[in-house]
Formats: sequence, structure tokens, C-alpha cells
Amino acid sequence: MDNDFYEIFKRIEVLFGIMDVQVIYSSRKGSTKKVADAIASEFRVNAEDVTTVTLQKDSFLFLGSGCYGGKPGKHMTRFIENNDFTSRTIALFGTSGGGDGKETEVMEMMLKEKNATVKGKYFCQGRFWFGNKDKPSEQDLGDAKKFAKKMIE
Repeated sequence: MDNDFYEIFKRIEVLFGIMDVQVIYSSRKGSTKKVADAIASEFRVNAEDVTTVTLQKDSFLFLGSGCYGGKPGKHMTRFIENNDFTSRTIALFGTSGGGDGKETEVMEMMLKEKNATVKGKYFCQGRFWFGNKDKPSEQDLGDAKKFAKKMIE
């Protein structure tokens, strides 16, 4: 019963703005931004581009990147390298035209080296050159929203 109360309280914190949530993304073609916007909409916040964001001290973080050669984008890589994530809880998301989520695995490794806790990861296909023009799909965005809700439970 105590666990149920805790989960309900966490949801109330987020819904009423008591707990800060930050959704930070790196995107070249716009696929990762679409996923970031879907996640952010669940918390009534704006997704923030990694190149212009200021990391809030105590927020729950969602970090997302496209996949470029099996790695996250260079801006996300620099962001992780240049910030302190000690004792932070983070959820990761990624998109790739042809990959399988390697970028989230690399981000997870980098963040764990910085003493962060990665609560979960979400991945879906994104655009790739002239292919996957319908990606991420509405189903993918719906799944991203479900993932977001699960991460704050």
C-alpha cells in the first residue's frame, strides 16, 4: 500500500508542477524532436534543444538523441561530458533511421560513469535520408508518452 501511495504522490508532483521535469534532445532531421515533444506534452513542459538548454538542479531528466554512426549526436555527447549528473535519475530516448538504439546504450554508459541512475530507455525508428518518412509514427509517439508516464511512477 505504501508503494501505491508513493506512485500516486509522484504523479501528483509532476502534474501540479511540484517536481520539475526537463526534456532535453539533440536532433538533426527532427525525428528525435518529435519524440521529445511527445514526452514533454505529458508533463506540460517544453522540450529543450541541447545546444541552448540550462540544466536545472533537481529536475527529473529525459535525454534523447538521434543515432549517428552508433553514437548519440555530438551536442548530446558534449552535454553529458560537460555536466554533473551525480545522483540524478534520468530516462533516455533515441531515434535512428536504421539502427537499434545504440545511442541510448552509449548515453547510458556515459551517464553511469558520471554516477547517474538510468531508470529506463525508449527507442523508435526515425527518418533516414529518403526512407522512413512516416517515422516516428503516431504509434511511436503514443508509445513514447506511455514510456514517459512509466518513468515517473
